[in-house]
Amino acid sequence: MGSIYGWVSTAEKPPLSHCVDSQRKASKCLETATSKTGFIRHEMAEVAGHATNQAPSTYQSAKYLVILEGSPQWQDAELAALSKTHGAAHAFAEGFFRDGRSVLNKIKGPFALCLFEPERCYALLAIDRIGVRPLAYSCQNRMLVFGSELDQIIGHPMIKAEIDPQSIFNYMYFHVIPSPGSIYRGISKLQPGECIEFNNGELSNYFYWQLIYTDSHYSKKELFAQLRAELEQSVSVCEPDLNTGVFLSGGLDSSTVAGFYKKITNRSIDAFTMGFDAEGYDEMAYARITAAHFKINLHEYYVTPADVLQAIPLIAQTYDEPFGNDSAVPAYHCARFARELGMTCLLAGDGGDELFAGNSRYAKQKVFDIYSHVPDTVKSILEFAAFNVGSLGKVRSYIEQARIEMPERMETYNFLSRTALTEIFSGDFLKQINPDQPIEYLKSTYERTSNDDLIKKMLFLDGKFTLADNDLRKVNRMCDLAGVDVLYPMLQENLVEFAATVPSKWLIQRFNLRSFYKEGLSDFLPKETLAKSKKGFGLPFGVWMSNDEALKKFSEDALDSIAKRGFLNPDYIKKLVMSHQSGHSSYYGTMIWVLVMLEQWLLMHNL
Repeated sequence: MGSIYGWVSTAEKPPLSHCVDSQRKASKCLETATSKTGFIRHEMAEVAGHATNQAPSTYQSAKYLVILEGSPQWQDAELAALSKTHGAAHAFAEGFFRDGRSVLNKIKGPFALCLFEPERCYALLAIDRIGVRPLAYSCQNRMLVFGSELDQIIGHPMIKAEIDPQSIFNYMYFHVIPSPGSIYRGISKLQPGECIEFNNGELSNYFYWQLIYTDSHYSKKELFAQLRAELEQSVSVCEPDLNTGVFLSGGLDSSTVAGFYKKITNRSIDAFTMGFDAEGYDEMAYARITAAHFKINLHEYYVTPADVLQAIPLIAQTYDEPFGNDSAVPAYHCARFARELGMTCLLAGDGGDELFAGNSRYAKQKVFDIYSHVPDTVKSILEFAAFNVGSLGKVRSYIEQARIEMPERMETYNFLSRTALTEIFSGDFLKQINPDQPIEYLKSTYERTSNDDLIKKMLFLDGKFTLADNDLRKVNRMCDLAGVDVLYPMLQENLVEFAATVPSKWLIQRFNLRSFYKEGLSDFLPKETLAKSKKGFGLPFGVWMSNDEALKKFSEDALDSIAKRGFLNPDYIKKLVMSHQSGHSSYYGTMIWVLVMLEQWLLMHNL
């Protein structure tokens, strides 16, 4: 995807010697714009000779400079017409002149933008509502430096690249570094629907948009009909062509996207799937069922431990900060496989679970939430019995968890919640961090929800942490690395806004995940797809590390290396390896992968 980079300062221009050099080795600079108080550049990514996505739209007048990267959709007829004839950046400039910052309310679709007004040393940065397109910034000494990638920002001569210990802790907690934080001290990432204004040296930030949750008054039958219409529109708006394929894991969302893609084109289409030679991980059979059901050309690739070893340094180099989601490996190989077979774009199914309640924690927390509705007198009796009768251990455990406030209750099984931090980290490291920050991040988003409904508050939370901070970063980066574009039909805003109106009592009936969605598509999707549990392209890293000598040695070498950095307790790493070897390979393999990728990222970035 395209890239934006620049700086705005209230002072004279600082040295540009480092600014002008591209920080992204596989990019070409298309345009440079400078003024007395600012420098802005945009780039188009290029991987192995294949340009991915179109170059950002640019507009420059006597008053404004605008660079807009992405595919915005306008909710204003005048601006839509202007965008069609003169480009999205020109339309945004006109909209800003007319409406100020509120013009952001009239843009949908994936985008990142900057508007620069040199006369008053003003800059506006914003990203889309879902968080598909990234943008980060640093404001120091009355200077704003920003970029689509962190590497661009730390390349500025006035920015010091200093690893933030707090972000290391947050990474180990979430396995990614969620916005607004970044791996570097003093550099922040924009959150979905957020904008910042730099006005004569002062910085302010706002959420210009937030998803509103309401309960529709339509009947379930009417909502089923609307669900299908919205799904078909979501795939249609992506305008897939002959070189567009589809990721197909065989789950609900990828099968839905593939099915509607086939329906709207009524021609031969290509789908790409990954398999694993490991018990409990291979879901190739479900992808085959979907392909046969919709008469789709299915292309299969089995990922091997050798593929994992080959991908690790590539992934570590590609990400601008540590990223610990192991499904990045199959995502990369799937996208690379599709590119080799002629695809230039892929449709991904990400988002359905976070729209229509498909993650297991939704049902689990619904069980715990029952306790909050129990009368106090009954609670007193239950708690007295549970904490005084030895045979009621399960009841006691339930009550102990039910007492924990949301969203902290969702993290009771987190690696960093189940082990004392003094066992994991060194004393010096713990003095430098706030161990409560991850929960504070979760609470600030959870409490920002426009609805008090438990399920919808969790959906809102996952829209930020599971999608924007994790899954979208995974797929975007891996498709960039492979040299293909990616589009997300399930995250088109017509579908997102519709899903927010479905009553939660229908989203999860009793404790059955995605009840509404499955019932609404019961005669469209294969019955096997409707019945399967969620997995996706999960990597059997822990299992393979036990059986593959090369992968085992590589991982243990990485663990030995990270143990010498001083922020982890070496005994914790030894216990982690022993627990992995004692038969809990899949569970403990998760944290080993997180540490291996952290060490690889540090090595690849010479840190």
